[in-house]
Parts: sequence; structure tokens; C-alpha cells
Amino acid sequence: MKIYAVGGAIRDTLMGLPVHDIDYVVVGSSVEEMVAQGFRPVGKDFPVFLHPKTQAEYALARTERKTGKGYKGFMFYADSTVTLEQDLGRRDLTINAMAQEVTDNGDWVGPILDPFNGQQDLAARVFRHVSDAFAEDPLRLLRIARFAARFPDFTVAPETMTALQSIVQSNELAALSAERIWQELARGFVASKPMRMFQVLLDAGAAKALLPPGLTANLVQEEFREEFIKRLHSSGESLENRCAVTLMHLPASDIRSWAGCLKMPNEIRDFSEIFSELNLFIEKTVSNTNGIYQPVNVLAWFNRADVWRKPDRGAALLDLAKHIGLNVVLLIEALQKVQSLNTAEIIESIPVEDRLNGERIHGAVDAARLSAITAALST
Repeated sequence: MKIYAVGGAIRDTLMGLPVHDIDYVVVGSSVEEMVAQGFRPVGKDFPVFLHPKTQAEYALARTERKTGKGYKGFMFYADSTVTLEQDLGRRDLTINAMAQEVTDNGDWVGPILDPFNGQQDLAARVFRHVSDAFAEDPLRLLRIARFAARFPDFTVAPETMTALQSIVQSNELAALSAERIWQELARGFVASKPMRMFQVLLDAGAAKALLPPGLTANLVQEEFREEFIKRLHSSGESLENRCAVTLMHLPASDIRSWAGCLKMPNEIRDFSEIFSELNLFIEKTVSNTNGIYQPVNVLAWFNRADVWRKPDRGAALLDLAKHIGLNVVLLIEALQKVQSLNTAEIIESIPVEDRLNGERIHGAVDAARLSAITAALST
């Protein structure tokens, strides 16, 4: 029995990047032997075990055969006769198909085992698939797109792009779960160059199937792309900021529809919707009133953003707008003024007989907020 570190851990080590997770493959063993040595089986689809001391995951070397649609449509075969090269041969990219032996005390020893020339492709900064079986797994398209965003100086080998296009043409993408699509896109959103992810999706012909129609139409316009890239990189690295900037030119209804299809977390969906409405509000203000904000419209957006119950979100939305170059200085000042109002004092200013009247209270609070907004906008 031999144990190897494989995949991304080898790749990242060679690139001088920190290694957070290590995948281990066990060659020449069996389920019975692993259990006898204290490993705890946890794999549902194929034999994966937790190390008795470190709780790290160890998988038996395996091969696979396509039996159905999607990334789950595979039958796995694992036993002591499966070789390391056979196991590496089922992986996606050559740069992820390298291994190094691991000793009993966890040290990596000996040469890097590289049957598919991953080191050569790593040096050339090329994403190249290992075998023709690559196109059988639709999830790999999203993984390559996400890798492109993480490693923006890499290019996709022509033959690998052809394989990605084959995945789209086979309609295998339809078999992907919404959760997995969102998971991969989300990781690409927060990578160093998200536009590279979108470019791979466009080049592979997958953008129409995976992205909102309005976004796909925008991404093919050079003028939009230039501004989009600048704003993405000015937005910070948070997922909600990156999503909001990506979707800011879409109607809120389109964002909600796409978010529902992907099962996007509600807080990210809401943040993106409200930010798109802020962008539309600013655009209308510029075109209709020469950039002069009307207090009643500002109050309407504050109400929409629910800045009263979620003040941090309101501030975050305006801060994001400021960072990407939108003119929101007066809106930020207005928000600070209305949030400094003392609601209890406003209610005390109402005649005693009206203090149990909800409509009267609401009107008084709105009037105070409008007054504060007007004062802020006039400075």
C-alpha cells in the first residue's frame, strides 16, 4: 500500500502558493485493509476514508465510466489493482494530475510523478485536459472557467476549448444542479480576475445557458467590458459586492429570476437587487434632473433599501457605489443625517392624543426624514 498527495496540492506547491487542502490517494489497498488500519469510511459514491488521527480524507485509487447524464452519471471502480496513473488519468487538467509519495509521518518524498506532463503545462501557463473523458463531466466547464479567474495568466489549450464547446453542445449542462453552478460561479466571482471566468463561458458558448441574458448581451460589448472590469476591481473582494457590480445594469426582476434559478443566497440576491435599483435611480436623476436629487426620491430608495432596520446594509450599498465611481456623496450625507434622527423625540413632538395613531406617527417620521434629507442635499 502506498499513499500519494495529488492534484491541487502539488500544483500549488510548484507555483509557490499556500496549500490549504491536500487530497490523498491510496494505491494497492482495499476497503477491508483501510478499515483494519483504523480509517473510517465516509464516501457515498466511492471509497473515501478519514485518517484515524488527522481526520484528513484518503481515497482509494479509482477509475470511472460514464453511465448517465451530468457530473453524477459515473460508475466508479476502486480496488488494489488500480494504478496511480489510472487514477490520475481520470482527472480534469494535466496541472491537476500530478502526485508525490507520502510517508507514514506525512512527509512528501521522492520525485513528482507526472505522467501527463503537468509541469510542462504549468510552466507554459496552459490549461490542458488529460483525456477525452474530460468532456463527459459538465462540471469541468465551470471549474475551468473558475480556474481562469483564479489564474488569469493561463490560457485554455485549443483542444480543451473544443472539449468545453462539446460539453455545451451535448446539453450536459442541463444536468448540473443549481447549487453546484452557484458554488463554482461564486468562487469565480471572488477570484483575482472574474472577467476571465466570463470570457471562458462566452468562448465555450455556455454563457447563454448559465448567465442572465442581459448580462451575456452586455459582456460581448467592448465598451461595457472595459468599464465592468474597472468597477469589479474597485469593488473589493466580497462576494456580495462582486455580484452586485456584475448585475447592476439588469432590472431587479431579472436578478430575482436568475437568483431563483441558481438558489443564490437571499442576502446576496437582495443586495444585488437594491444596488441595481440604486444605479437606475442615479441614472434617472442624471438624465431627468441634471444630477439634482429630489428628497422624496431619496427617501423612497432609503425605504426600499430598508436602511432603518438594516443600517449597515444601506451604508455598504452606498460605499460600494462610491468606490466604483458613482456620485453618491450627497446620498451618503443624507443617510447619515436621517439615521441620526431620534425617533422617540419625533413621536414626543406629536400631540398626545395622536401618539397611538400609527398613520400619524408614520407621517411625522417621514416628514422629519424628508427635512433631514433636504438639509443634506442643500449643503
